[in-house]
Amino acid sequence: MTRPLLITDCDEVLLHMVSHFAEWLDEDHAIDFDLSRSDFAGALSDRATGETLTTERVWPLLDLFFREEMGRQTVVPGAIDALERIGAVADIVILTNLIDEAHPWRVEQLAGHGIAHEVVCNQGGKGPPVRALARRHDADVVVFVDDLPVHHKSVAEHAPEVWRLHMIAEPKLAVTTPPSPHAHARIDDWPSACEWILSKFEEVR
Repeated sequence: MTRPLLITDCDEVLLHMVSHFAEWLDEDHAIDFDLSRSDFAGALSDRATGETLTTERVWPLLDLFFREEMGRQTVVPGAIDALERIGAVADIVILTNLIDEAHPWRVEQLAGHGIAHEVVCNQGGKGPPVRALARRHDADVVVFVDDLPVHHKSVAEHAPEVWRLHMIAEPKLAVTTPPSPHAHARIDDWPSACEWILSKFEEVR
């Protein structure tokens, strides 16, 4: 009998990212990040000129953050305990949208927080890799957790049988971001999310 499978994102699900990214932009680059906005478009502005940063400026900053500043990131409350409970009954894969070069950085970062599960790097929509992981594990039930609605839409299209949980661990983003219409539920804290995930696993036993 195969085990259930949890496929979870990392940033703003297991580890806080945007608040630390904002601190770094403020301290090292004199850039303001308006965390009340639900996307990066228009959220970052140059403090000296007041101009909104273009995408061409934002992506290199994100790349530099992940190359040099991942040590700033902190664990989302309740995530470690939830992974321990879930890991007792299910396989866990962390599906993170980073370049392949960043794989060892993410593995080392998570291990430093006591999280030692398979890490898969991805670029683009998460539907195809979720479908591939579900097939590889041959799991009777799969739960997917992510903070970005675009990925829930992708998974709904490519792996509609997968349970989809929308979670945003950063409170300032959570209050301005509506629940994804492509997710089955929206839960922003791990204690409650853990119970929801385990209930889905129990349904097939």
